[in-house]
Amino acid sequence: MSIETSDDTGIVFRKTTGHYTVQANGRELDCALSSLIHKNLIYSTADPTSMRTRVQEVREVQHVDPIAIGDRVRFVDAGGDRGLITGVLPRLSTFSRTAAVPGEHAFEQVIAANVDQIIPIFAVASPTPKWGLLDRYLVAAEAAGLPSLIVITKLDLAWKNPQIEEELELYRKIGYPIQMVSSNTGEGMEGLKSLLQGKMSVLVGKSGVGKTSLLNAIQPGLGLRVKAVSDGELGKGRHTTTHYEMFELDFGGTLLDTPGMREFRLWDVPPDELADLFPEMAGYVGQCKFGLSCQHDREPGCAIRKAVVAGDINPYRYKSYMNLRGEL
Repeated sequence: MSIETSDDTGIVFRKTTGHYTVQANGRELDCALSSLIHKNLIYSTADPTSMRTRVQEVREVQHVDPIAIGDRVRFVDAGGDRGLITGVLPRLSTFSRTAAVPGEHAFEQVIAANVDQIIPIFAVASPTPKWGLLDRYLVAAEAAGLPSLIVITKLDLAWKNPQIEEELELYRKIGYPIQMVSSNTGEGMEGLKSLLQGKMSVLVGKSGVGKTSLLNAIQPGLGLRVKAVSDGELGKGRHTTTHYEMFELDFGGTLLDTPGMREFRLWDVPPDELADLFPEMAGYVGQCKFGLSCQHDREPGCAIRKAVVAGDINPYRYKSYMNLRGEL
């Protein structure tokens, strides 16, 4: 990933509550956040040709944290390797989930900005893969317009799960690339490194899938560095994580490992647009008499349901779609 910075712009590599580490021109600055970033200022003018403006309205920005790892930001150098972030440059992509506290309004949690790819990680066995969670990650990546690379770890334990190839073939047919690796034997690791090289990658997956060993196999000591960060994760039902950090890879590229989140809820996916985020379903949307209003549930003649019966859409994926739609 090529990162261009200047004397007053940089990229956020690390964040803790209220503090952000910005890399700019080979320097690292510990930055605080300008209070204006938490608000949208709505301006008005008395005359379109007038240069005089006044703030008409102030709106709070509805985010868990307005700054994400990977953000390109403007800052004011305060001296002593400290600074103040005054603005966020337009994002090329955002990978988000819904963060909510019981009884409170749901907020967007931008996990990372300006990402190149999402990497869902699951183990062959111990623990057994939960494909419904994989579908959540894939839909979130599709919603963000980002490619996904499915990584299956613990390949040396494949004997514990004889169905794994059949289950993965479903995703291969859809078009998702899959890289199977073993941190113990090294199988598949060189191929994975080549897929990470030169890109900003975000790893998502639950605890226990072997991420620490995988990261150490990618780059010696990386797993321990990432684990030290991940141990600060506050987990389900909180507004923030205490510490996120993006790590540079020796062979080129950067990597962000998201701490094992106990839930992953989709953000800002309208129910009527969900089918478009399942690649194998997208071509059938609007192809029956109900048009774009079809909910693909009980409507007679639904093109997606016909495709399921015909074997063109896997029944499991259709069930996963219906489960997700019921949550939106």
